[in-house]
Amino acid sequence: MLELLLNLLGRLGVFALAFLLIMRFDVIRRVLTGRTSRSDKLSLSLLFGLVGIAGTYLGVPAQNAIANSRVVGVALGGILGGPLVGFAAGVIAGGHRLLIDIGGFTAVACCVATIAEGLVGGLLYRRLKRRPFDPIAALGTGIVVEVLQMTIILALAKPFPAALNLVQLIGFPMIIVNSIGLALFVELVASIFRENERFAAYQAQTALNIALRTLPFLRGGLDSASATATARIILDATDLDAVAVTDLTSILAHVGAEDSHHQAGNPVLTASTRAVLDSGATSTPLDKEEIGCAHQGCRLRSAIIVPLKKRDKTIGALKLYRLKKNGMTRLDVELANGLAHLFSNQLEISEVEEQRKLAKEAEIKALQAQINPHFLFNSINTIISYTRTSPETASQLLVKLADFFRANLNTAPRTVPLATELEHCRAYIALESARFEERMKVTFAVDEDLLDCRLPPLSLQPLVENALKHGILPLEDGGEVTISARRAAEGVRIEVTDNGVGMDPVRLASLFAEGGQPPLRQGAGIALKNVNARLVALYGADHLLGVESALGEGTTVRFTVPQS
Repeated sequence: MLELLLNLLGRLGVFALAFLLIMRFDVIRRVLTGRTSRSDKLSLSLLFGLVGIAGTYLGVPAQNAIANSRVVGVALGGILGGPLVGFAAGVIAGGHRLLIDIGGFTAVACCVATIAEGLVGGLLYRRLKRRPFDPIAALGTGIVVEVLQMTIILALAKPFPAALNLVQLIGFPMIIVNSIGLALFVELVASIFRENERFAAYQAQTALNIALRTLPFLRGGLDSASATATARIILDATDLDAVAVTDLTSILAHVGAEDSHHQAGNPVLTASTRAVLDSGATSTPLDKEEIGCAHQGCRLRSAIIVPLKKRDKTIGALKLYRLKKNGMTRLDVELANGLAHLFSNQLEISEVEEQRKLAKEAEIKALQAQINPHFLFNSINTIISYTRTSPETASQLLVKLADFFRANLNTAPRTVPLATELEHCRAYIALESARFEERMKVTFAVDEDLLDCRLPPLSLQPLVENALKHGILPLEDGGEVTISARRAAEGVRIEVTDNGVGMDPVRLASLFAEGGQPPLRQGAGIALKNVNARLVALYGADHLLGVESALGEGTTVRFTVPQS
């Protein structure tokens, strides 16, 4: 029995070598990730059935039978692929044991036992396992299925005394060796699984770090500057020899080895890159000839070329290079695909951001267009009133109005200096003063060092107009408007205050109904709506207009802009 035990252990070493080779198969890698298909199940059944057959031939003759490790193959098939794979592998290995004349009175019993071991092994392991690949559960499964085999031999093999003698001889060695073998092989699978998880986690972390570092560059789109920064970040974060980025026609960036002839601005040099750009499919050229660089001295020997896409349309390529032939690993391929996916998403986001920016600017221009006619019509009415009584005054006012709109129309910036806004206000006040004479007084209280502060164009004049028309001019004796600008903790605070009629609490509360957007109505509504909307569009919801008013006491409208 001791000699048989040692012989079985020796043959288990041969199994171990074979199993190491099997672990290189792609189907086993898919088993590790839990992504096996029906065709993979068939492949596993055949593979482990053949391992079971090998276990038969590696067996040790004993009392006109064979002490073997056939169970290792079929039970392992059940453990890794499931009960159906174990059953199919058992049919293959057990059928071979029955049909091929290799001696022994246990052929039928061994055939039935092998099939049962594959099926029961798969079912039992699933009940016992506590994690995806559990060697303790495999050890228990091995013991149970080997006991099952011994039981079947006793039940089916004839004559019974011979079967009993055989089981007494081979039972203990086979139970010990095969169950330990199963546990060791499952532990090997578990270690590979853990190693793959560590590599995957490292790869994911590397890809994420690269994506985070490249985001500020790719946010502006794909060009030579962003491509160069991206390629350099990838090269610094990996052990690659060179990284390149192209658009559909030319090299945007190439950093690392062979950058002397793979230069930015040159047309795409390699045939493999052109093929990727045309097909939109990943390419993994493994040698210089497959890369297809026309430069005679090019040392690049292997590569991964993945397309960069925007809305499923190829816009360029990311290329990772090594100087070693066949130097690209499976992890390199996964890294390249992951980076290409992240970069493609970033480029799509950059396009959405650009569209959002354009939409916001269009909204701002539309709001400005609503204010300009508002100011224009009021100014023209004032000038018309002077055309008969004082043509000279009307002419001067018309010149002021023309200068005002010429400056406004020639430059349509998103922001202007406070000094420019004050000049707009003075032009408007000059026009209104000519009409209302002594009924209005305007005071400026602005720190000189704030004149360069920038704010949306035509954001101050509508508030001054609102204070004059709806604050002080309804009063018989008129009143005073004060325009002030001073520093505050959150930026530059600008206020327009009048001592006019003011508003009651009900009307004041209605100004900023519907989320801070004042309703469009007669009086203050139009001015406040437009100014408020532009402030929010440019600076965010923290920069809403603030209004304080009391009936008969006047109104203050204020807003804050960032100091920058």
